Formats: sequence, C-alpha cells, structure tokens
Amino acid sequence: MVGTAHPMRGGLAQYNALLARELSGQHEVDFVSFTRQYPSILFPGKTQMDSSEDPIRFPATALVDSIGPISWDRAARHLVQGKPPLDGLVFKYWMPFFAPAFGTIARRVKKYARAASPRSGPRVVAILDNLIPHERRPFDLQLTKYFMGAVDAYVAMSASVRDDLLAVDPSASCLLVPHPVFHTFGERIDKGEARKRLGLDPSARLILFFGFIRDYKGLDILLDAMPRITAETGAHLFVLGEFYADKTKTTSQIDSLGIGPDVTLRDGYVPDEEVGLYFSAVDAIVLPYRSATQSGIVPIAYQLERPVLCTDVGGLAEIVLDGETGLVVPPEDPGALADAVRRFYDESLEERCVPRIQVEKRKYSWERMASAVVAQIRGVPWTPEDIPGGEL
Repeated sequence: MVGTAHPMRGGLAQYNALLARELSGQHEVDFVSFTRQYPSILFPGKTQMDSSEDPIRFPATALVDSIGPISWDRAARHLVQGKPPLDGLVFKYWMPFFAPAFGTIARRVKKYARAASPRSGPRVVAILDNLIPHERRPFDLQLTKYFMGAVDAYVAMSASVRDDLLAVDPSASCLLVPHPVFHTFGERIDKGEARKRLGLDPSARLILFFGFIRDYKGLDILLDAMPRITAETGAHLFVLGEFYADKTKTTSQIDSLGIGPDVTLRDGYVPDEEVGLYFSAVDAIVLPYRSATQSGIVPIAYQLERPVLCTDVGGLAEIVLDGETGLVVPPEDPGALADAVRRFYDESLEERCVPRIQVEKRKYSWERMASAVVAQIRGVPWTPEDIPGGEL
C-alpha cells in the first residue's frame, strides 16, 4: 500500500490504517507513506499532523515526497526488494496532485518486479474517493489519466465515481463498494452523558456540520437556512472543522444574518477522542453539499448512530436512506434544508432512524472492502454477497 499514514492526520490516514489492518489478517502488508504529503505553501490548513491522544495507526515506512521524483524511485525499489514477490500494489486516489508520484511509483514497481522475476508484475489497484476533484484545476484530467495508465483495476466507493471512471475508460475493471464505517471513534455515548462532558444543555436541540470547510460543502447554504431553522425548531448549529476556504466570508454571513447566538463555530482539527463526543451529543449531522462523490462523514455518523440530513448529490443518497436513516433534499436550497430540519424534529425521526442505522451500518464493513481489493489484485470475480452483511 502507498498513501497517507500516521502521524499525518485525517480520514485518509485513518482509512488506510483500518484497511491495512484488515488486509494484514490474511496477507503480508508493506505500507509506504509520505515524508512530505503537501508542500507548506500548498497546504491550506494549520498543521498536517494528528494531535489525537490515541490515533488509529498501522506500521508504515515514510519514503515518498509528493514533489520529489528521487523519492518515488526509492519507494518503488523498497516495495520490490527484500520480500516475497509482490502480488498487488494499492493506492487510495483522491486528487490529481498525487498522480505524478503515484503513477510513477506504480510504473517503477512493475518494471523492477518484472526484472527481478520471470512472472508477471504486480497488479495495481486504485481505491477511488474521486476521479476528478470537486474544485477543478487545469490539467486535472491529464494528470489523472497519467495515473490511470498504470492502474489495472479499481474499487469505487460510489456509483457516481464509478460512472466518472467509465466515462473516461469504458473498459475499466471496477467494483462498487461503499465507504466502510469508521470505528476509530468508539461506540456511541449516551446523549445526556456526552453533553454533560462537553458542558452542553441536556435539553437543547443540536445539529452538527463537521469536517474541512470548503466551498463545495455548502456551509453557506446551511447558514442561510438557519434563521428559519432557529425560528421553527430552536435548534443550535455546531460547525466543527478547519477552514480550507475564506473564514471571513462565513463570519460575515453569520453576522449579517444575525445568527451568532445560534451558531457555535470551532475552527480547527478535531482530535479523534472529541469526535465521538460531539457526534454522540447532537441530534443529527447535516451535509448541505453542493457536490459530492461520497463522504467519510456519513460512515462516522453511522458508526455513532446519528441520522444524516444531506443533499441529493453524488453518492450521498446511495447510503443515506430518505426517511429511514436520515433525510435527503435538493442541493443549494436553504428552504429545503430548513424544511428537513423541521420535519426531523416534528416527526421525531431520530427515534425511527437510529434502529435502522444499527442494521444498515453492518453492510459497510472493512472485511468487505478488503475482500474486494484482494479480488481485484487477483483478477477474480467478486460480488457483495461473497462477504456476510446482506445485499447492498
């Protein structure tokens, strides 16, 4: 595996560690990570390191400098030397910035493996968060195609990403396996206990927007809905996440709408041990995205058994079941968001959604994801029914 690992922070590192753990139950896993993931000048956040007290991790060797071609060759040589012949090489692909590094490493690994052994080289598998990013830049498609040229098979985590892939390469071998449920953040805590620990009103109505704040995630749309949400339900909004967009636009919008008392804004990375507390303390998670492929926030919500109110974009409606595990509304419509929050409280949907989430989340296992990755490495047929958990 090649990708982000602890001590680097975020859902990508957590995902890779959990997948590596699952794979290592039956296979030898060599995990190569970054010495430098983003140059400081290109990183919009405050720090690239994880400050959690007990982060999820898997042993990894830091070799790859995202902008250092010499390191790409060093990583490739490491992956093929001093071990049994390499069967597969797995990347989690999320943005074209990494295409030169990943594409070159994959090509070099195949070259060196074939030179060292008469058998064919390893198959390269890409797990796709996105194929083309939400916020597009010049040359994104060309860079992505460079990476794709070294890939033998794919696993897409939403139908929209799979469709994007097949539009670029209709012959691509691709399995559809939704994002597994994170268990990084423990089990859900009783809501009253979680609020007590956080010093929150035990009787308040609380909703949560969580994750990195970027324009495509539509926080401004949710804020536009807040005057109605507050007037009709009395709900308070927590916004927890680091700003990757202009924070002053958000604070100015809050001031102009007069919703300052109804919004708690926390700018910064939330350590793992606090994520479970906040998710357990709120009534629902709100994802007002303008665009999406899939989201790592929904698996967190499902693990912690919180309903999700989301927009009908990308793969969100594939995993948020309208009226059963949450509510799905049209995108870029503050009125629809306000209606959904009001309906959520008027119809006491939390009581209906939580039992269904407890059943639904069983589908999204790491065992299923790992088995699909191995099937793509081996080039053998695979269906979701191969792993227990019910049909997708």
